[in-house]
Amino acid sequence: MNKKNIYLMFAIALLQGMVFYGPIATLYRQAHGISILQITIIESISLALCLLLELPWGIIADKIGYKRSMIICCVLYFISKIVFWQATGFAAFLMERVLLSVVIAGLSGVDTSILYLSCEKGESQKVFGIYNSLQTTGLLIAAFVFSTVVGDNYKLSGFLTVISYGIAALLSLGLENVSPEKCTSYYAQEFVSLLQQTFQNKHLLLFLVGVTFLSETHQTITVFLNQLQYVKSGLSSSTIGYIYIVVTITGLSGIFSSHLTKKTNVVRTVALIYTASIAACVLLAFTTSAWLSVAGILIIRISYSIFQPLEMDLQNKQVLTQNRATALSLNAIIMDSVGVGTNVVFGYLADYSLTYAFLLGAGLCLCGLIMFVVWHKNQKDSVQAVDMLYEQ
Repeated sequence: MNKKNIYLMFAIALLQGMVFYGPIATLYRQAHGISILQITIIESISLALCLLLELPWGIIADKIGYKRSMIICCVLYFISKIVFWQATGFAAFLMERVLLSVVIAGLSGVDTSILYLSCEKGESQKVFGIYNSLQTTGLLIAAFVFSTVVGDNYKLSGFLTVISYGIAALLSLGLENVSPEKCTSYYAQEFVSLLQQTFQNKHLLLFLVGVTFLSETHQTITVFLNQLQYVKSGLSSSTIGYIYIVVTITGLSGIFSSHLTKKTNVVRTVALIYTASIAACVLLAFTTSAWLSVAGILIIRISYSIFQPLEMDLQNKQVLTQNRATALSLNAIIMDSVGVGTNVVFGYLADYSLTYAFLLGAGLCLCGLIMFVVWHKNQKDSVQAVDMLYEQ
C-alpha cells in the first residue's frame, strides 16, 4: 500500500471539488458576455473533444506513467481556471472548455489507476468511495463559502477557485510512481489488441452499457430535470437552493458502498440500487407533490452514489492488461458514446413531457439491471464470480 499517494489523491479530490462559482456557473458566464445558446455550443464541443482525446490520452498515460499524467492534468486544470477567471466572451470561455476537455480525458482512468495500484487488495472500493465523497465535500465547502462570503462578487468566486486548483497542482508533484509505470509493448499493437478484446467481449459491453444507463439517468435527472420537476411541484427558487445542498450532501453516501456490499453481496447490492432507481423514476413521472419529488431525486442520488465506487472497482478488476489507463479509456469511450445518445432522447422527451422523460429513465434502469444480471451469469469461473472478483 502507498498511503502517501492515497492521501495526496484525497487532498487533490477535495481541492478540485472546490468550485466556488458552481452555484452561479451559468450566471457567471452570462455576466461575462456569452448567451445560453453559446454555452450549450461550448458544452457540445467539449463533449466531442473528450471523446476524441479519451483514447490517445489513455495510451499516453500508459507510456509516460500515471504520475506524470496526473501532474500534467492538474497543471492544465489550474490554467483552465485562470482562463475562466479572466474570460470575457465566447472565444475565451471556449478556450477554457477546450483545456478542460483535455484534462477530463487525461484524468479518465489515471486517477482511479493511481488509487487502485496504491491500495491493498480488497480495499479499492472503500478508497474509491472516500475519493468520490471528498469531491462532494469540496463542493459543499465551496457552496457554503459562496453563500456566506462571496455572494454577488463573481470575480472573487473565480479567484478562490484558481487558488484551490493551484494548491491541488502543487500537491500532485508529491505523488510517487506506481507500477506499471511504463508499458514496454508497442502501443499501436497493444491498442489494436485491446480494441479487439473489448468489442469481442460481449459480456463486458453489456456491463458497460448497463452501467451507462444508470449513470446517465442519474446525471440527467439530478442535474437538469430535477429543477423542472421542482417548479412543476410549486417550489420557490430559494427552496430549490436548500434542496440542492441536501441532495449534494447525500452524495457522501458513497462512503458506505463497501460496507453495504460486504453486508449483502455485489449482485444483491446492484439489484437494490437499480430497483430503487426504477421506483424513483416512476414516482417522479406521476407525482406533482413537492415532498415526493424531492424524495425521488434523493433516492436516485443516493443509489448512484453507492453504486459508483462499486462500478469503478468492478471495472478495474476486469482490466487484464498492463495498459490499465488505455483499457479504462476504451471503456469510457463506449460509455460516453452511449451517453450522447441517451442525452438526446432525454432532451427530446423532456421538451414534450417530463413524465415521458422520467419513464425513459425507469426503462433504462430496468434494461441496465437485466444487462448486469446477464453479465453476471456469464462469468466463466462460477455463478459467484462477481463476489469472488470483489473479494480478490
